[in-house]
Amino acid sequence: MFEQDFLLNSITVKGEVSNCKYHSSGHIYFTLKDSSGAINCVMFRGNRKGLSFELQEGQQVLVSGSVNVYIKGGSYQLYATSISQDGDGQLYEEFEKLKNRLEEQGMFALEYKQKIPRFIHTLGIVTASTGAAVHDIINITTRRNPHVQIILYPAIVQGEEAPASIIKGIETLSSMNVDVMIVGRGGGSIEDLWAFNDENVAQAIFDCPIPIISAVGHETDTTIADFVADLRAPTPSAAAELAVFEWERFENDLRDYAYTLHNLQESRLEKVRNNAIQKARTLWALSPVMLIRQQKIKKDEYTQKLTLVWNQFLQRYKNRLNLQIETMKGLSPLNKLQSGYSYVENADKVNVRSIEDVVRNDKIKIHVTDGIISATVDDVSKS
Repeated sequence: MFEQDFLLNSITVKGEVSNCKYHSSGHIYFTLKDSSGAINCVMFRGNRKGLSFELQEGQQVLVSGSVNVYIKGGSYQLYATSISQDGDGQLYEEFEKLKNRLEEQGMFALEYKQKIPRFIHTLGIVTASTGAAVHDIINITTRRNPHVQIILYPAIVQGEEAPASIIKGIETLSSMNVDVMIVGRGGGSIEDLWAFNDENVAQAIFDCPIPIISAVGHETDTTIADFVADLRAPTPSAAAELAVFEWERFENDLRDYAYTLHNLQESRLEKVRNNAIQKARTLWALSPVMLIRQQKIKKDEYTQKLTLVWNQFLQRYKNRLNLQIETMKGLSPLNKLQSGYSYVENADKVNVRSIEDVVRNDKIKIHVTDGIISATVDDVSKS
C-alpha cells in the first residue's frame, strides 16, 4: 500500500532535526519532529548529493522523499532524497549560493579592491536617516575631524524597496565625487540585513568608482556587500574610524615630522660643515705654501741627516787616522831616541845601518834625543 500510494512516494515534510547520526557507511539517520509528532528518517549515501549543507541538531528543514515500511522494525519512516533548510536556513543557503557564484565571477578579488584614501574632505553615507548607525558615524566623524564634510543619502535599508534605494544612494553620492563612501546599517536578523545580500546591490558596489566601506550589522554579521566592498568594517562606528583620519593626531604627526625634519636638517648641515672643514684641511695640505713648507721641512731633515752622516764619516776617519798615527809613532825612529837610542845618517841623509855604508872621513849626523851631533868617521871596524 505504501509503495503504490502516489502521495507517499513524493512527499515533503517540514520539521526540526533531532538525533542526527552520520553512519560510517555514509548513510544519515535522524528524526524529524514538531510540537505534535515525530518520524524517523534516513538518507542513503547515494542520495547525499541532494544535501548541500551539514545536517545538525535543531535545524529547521524541508525533507523531500518517500514514506515506506522498515520491515525489520515494523515501522514506517521517511526515505529522504533531498533536504533544504527552512526559514533562516533557506536564506543562508541562498546566501552561500550567491556568494560562491560572485566569487567565481571575481567580484571578491583583491586586485579589484580600491585603496581607502588616508586624508579625505567629503564622506558619503548610504544608510537610514534614523537609527543608531547614522548617529554613530556622524558623532565619531565629527569628533575625529570636524573639517570633514558629511553627505547623507537617507536610504531604505530593509524590505523589498531597500535594494533599489541603496543602489540609488550609491549612484547619487558617486556622482557628487565624495572621497569615500560608507554603506551599511545597524544590526538585525538575517531577514533584516537581506537587502545587502542582493546581487544588484553587490554589482553597484563593485562598479562604483568611489572607494566603499561596508558597515552592515554587528561584528558577527556578514553579508555579500562585505565581500564586494573595498573594505569591511565590523560596525558603523568602526567604519567612521577607518574612513576619517584623526585631526588631532594629524597635527601631532605634523609636529613630529617637523621635529624630525629639523633634526635631519641639522644633522645634514653638521655633516656638510664637517665635510667642508675636512676639504679645507685637505686643500691647505695641498696648497703651494704648504708644499713649500713641507719641502723646507724635508730639506732640514735631509740636511740634518747629511750632517749626521758626514760627522759619523769624519769621526770614523779620525779614529782610523789616530790609529794609524799611533801605529806610525810606534814605528818612528824619533820615538826610539826617547829610549836612549840614536839615529845616524850620512851626508845624503840615508840611514847608516852598516859599517859598509860609510868610509873613513865621511861626514855623518847623529840624531839623539835632544839634538843632532855632526861628526867625521875616523875609523871603521867590524865587531
